[in-house]
Parts: sequence; structure tokens; C-alpha cells
Amino acid sequence: MVEVTGPTGGRAGERLVVVGAGMAATRLVEGLVAGGYPGRVTVVGEEEHAPYNRILLSAVLEGSHREDALTLRDPAWFADHGIDLRLGTRVAEVDREAGEVVLVDGHRIGWDRLVLATGAIPTLPPIRGLVGLDGRLHESVHAFRSVADCHRLLDRLAEGLPGRSVVVGGGLLGLQVARALAVRGVATEVVEGSTHLLSGQVGEAAGAVLRRDLERLGTDVYTGVRAVRLTPDGLRLDNGVDLPTDLVVLTAGGRPSTALARRAGLMVRRGVVVGRWLESVTDERVHALGDCAERLGRTTGFVAPAWEQAAVLAAHLCRGGEEAGSRVTGGYDGHRAVARLRASGLEVAVLGEPETTPGDVVEVSNPLRGTYRKLVVRGGVIEAATLVGDLSHVGLVTQLFDRRTVLGPAEPGALLMPPTPAVPVELPDDVEVCACAGVTAGAVRACGRLEEVRSRTRATTGCGGCEGVVRTLLAGGEPAGQAVGSTR
Repeated sequence: MVEVTGPTGGRAGERLVVVGAGMAATRLVEGLVAGGYPGRVTVVGEEEHAPYNRILLSAVLEGSHREDALTLRDPAWFADHGIDLRLGTRVAEVDREAGEVVLVDGHRIGWDRLVLATGAIPTLPPIRGLVGLDGRLHESVHAFRSVADCHRLLDRLAEGLPGRSVVVGGGLLGLQVARALAVRGVATEVVEGSTHLLSGQVGEAAGAVLRRDLERLGTDVYTGVRAVRLTPDGLRLDNGVDLPTDLVVLTAGGRPSTALARRAGLMVRRGVVVGRWLESVTDERVHALGDCAERLGRTTGFVAPAWEQAAVLAAHLCRGGEEAGSRVTGGYDGHRAVARLRASGLEVAVLGEPETTPGDVVEVSNPLRGTYRKLVVRGGVIEAATLVGDLSHVGLVTQLFDRRTVLGPAEPGALLMPPTPAVPVELPDDVEVCACAGVTAGAVRACGRLEEVRSRTRATTGCGGCEGVVRTLLAGGEPAGQAVGSTR
């Protein structure tokens, strides 16, 4: 028997099934299309909606984005590229022996290669009274992870403005939701069990600046306490305080969705354990990426590393190895995380792990202005960074961070200084302006319109924090700021 191969080395006619239709899965399919993958691709998504940007759901809640602006690729795009997209469909089991996925209605889809992009699932905090005897959330309690969750919350707001709301969780999502509710005119409080806000990404000094910013914007913050019971009058904390509330939004807690992988007999720790090409260490025909994957003992909850994984896997499936065009060559050996918080009045960027990475710390804090900047430098190289309140240098810092540029003794401090007003900085073409998708200023300048930027590069479709810079570059201008001379 002669095996027929496609022009880029993949097997012609190979059946590839992707379980999940979120941001990581969509990025993978885009890479397969761009790379000329010769196989047949089926994408199975549990939600009814076309793949969308989950990160910007809070912007829809806030009212700064329309829901249709969140769509990553509409069903027509998948059809035009020969992709079988099945929405509103849930996979019940993975039959590795038969090489099939079993849908909840009993239908089976055959596969030669399988990709699990099942994401993460929210976990309920241990608060008594959240769930009734019928197993449903109390009518005043809302989760916030999907378009459906956003719809339910918007419907609740439309029924009549709640007097008060409490957001449980002071992480990235919690702060975005709290700010969105406050913008909508709802008196909002945040409850966070850790000692400070964003404790998973930043230290106490940055957390204190964020707290002060929120309180200045009218949102009360309770840290170091936990909600323990939902009562008819509100939410009770473990210090005995009762917070009167009409609305509780849960944003704390989540874990990789690995039930399918476990039942299929794949190795699972916290996530599905994968190798350098995102292949399961149990079965090389099965891959996992995004929130559900575990590589080198680590899982990720951010879009940038998920998209890195998607680029690596797409290149591997199309050409079988180390490909140009991906920021990670030779397989995927972990990530250097980039986290962004984007909400009205709140701006945060975190590169790497600034609270645990060893090195010399250079920091500048001005709580009165709501700014905090910190670099962790080792051997002249930026190993991690925290920027709160002033992101004017985030593009340059990210470039230096990614390229491991060696800085002079004075340069880290200069990077943390406020920009000189009205002094434009001409960004070189190779400066990265979108950390999520790894898009440079030159790639943006090569496009004519914002829609073209989004379609060709995916810039602005991640956390959305680069949209202002992208619009300025498209208009022929340059972002205002202050350059560090020797890093050009």
C-alpha cells in the first residue's frame, strides 16, 4: 500500500478532530489553513456561538464592546476553508481503541489524530447557600465565563438595576467584572481571600495600588477574608461581616477540563500531560493545548501561551517539525507568560513571574497617581515585570523581555520613568505591539485597515490592550512615549 502525502508533509486525507472551539482551537485551525494542512478537519464546540474572544466578555458587560466584535471566525469562514464546524455539540467520550469520539447523542466521529482544546471549567467556592436543593445556582448568583453567562447577567441588569453587587474573586477576571458593573452604575464590592488583589500575578505593593484605584473609582475591596454563606440579607464573610447584596458574581476558581482525557486513559496530573509537540505522553496521536494542557509540570490560563502552543502544533501537523513563523521553534518547552488587565480606569501588564523570579529588583511606585512599575533584572536581562497604571512602555519592555536584550546599568530605571509628554516614539518595524499574538509594528503597518489587521495577524483579538497602538500605527502616527536609546 502506498501512503499519499500532501505537499507540506502531512498525510492527505488524515482525519483530524479538534474537541473545543475556543480561542486556542481557533488559532490552531487558522494555522492549519495557513500552513496548507492536507487532512480533513472537524471542530466540535459545546457552545452554540461561533468562536469568540472570551477575554473581552467583561467589555461587553461594561458596554464598551458590541458582542459581534468578539467573534474570532464566523461559521462561513470555517465552511469556506473546508472545515467541518459543529457547534452546540458535546463530546461524551473518547474511544482511543476505535479512533472515534462519541457525541452525547451517540453519534461517532472517526479520527486519525485528535486535539483536546477543552479549556478550563469554573469551580464553585465553598459558600453555603449558593446552590439550591435542585442543584441550581441561587437566582441572585451568577457565574461569568461564557457568552451565555454574560447574557444572563445583562438580562438581570435590564430587569432593574441591582442596588448592590459583590464580586467573589480579586483576580484578573474579578477586577474586570467589578469595574464593568460599577460603570453600569451598580454599587460593587470585591471579596478576595488572599492578602491583596491579583495575588497570583503581582506583589502586595502593586496590589495596594490597584486597591486604591478601585476605591477611588467607587468600589470597596475586602482582602484576607472569605465569603462563607449566602443569606437572605446578603453575603456573610468569615470575619462575621455581612455584605448586603442583590447580586453575587463568581469569578474565583477554575481548573483544567480533563474529564475526557482521564476517561480515555491518558496521563493527567493537573492538566493533560504533553510532550514538546503537545502530544499526550500516553498516545502520540492525541494532542492537548491551551488551559487543559500541562507541559513540564505547568498549566496556563492565559491566551498568549495558548496561541504559542497552537502555532507550534499547527506547524508540526502541517510540516512535521521545527517551523519558521512560530515564535517557539523546536517544539514547545514552556512559556513566558504575559497577562493583561483591561478595564475602565485600570491598566495592568505582568510579564513572567515577577514575585518568584530571582534577580535585582528595580521599582517605582506612586500610589497617589495609581502607578507602580517593577522590573526583575538578572545579568542585564529583564526576567519579569509588573506595570500598573501606566503602560506607555509596555511594548518596548515586552520586546526587551522576549528578546532577552542585555541592558546597560541605567536603562532599567529609564524604562520605568514616566514618558515625556507629547514626544512621539518612532517604533521600529520589529517592535512587538501585540503580546498575545506576537505581532510587530511592521506587520500592522503592512495592513490598511483594522479589520485587515485582525484577519491577517490576530492583533487586538486577544486581551485587546494593543488596540490603541494599532489604530495609531494605521493612521500613520506613532505612540507618545520615551525611548531608551541603546535598545533600538
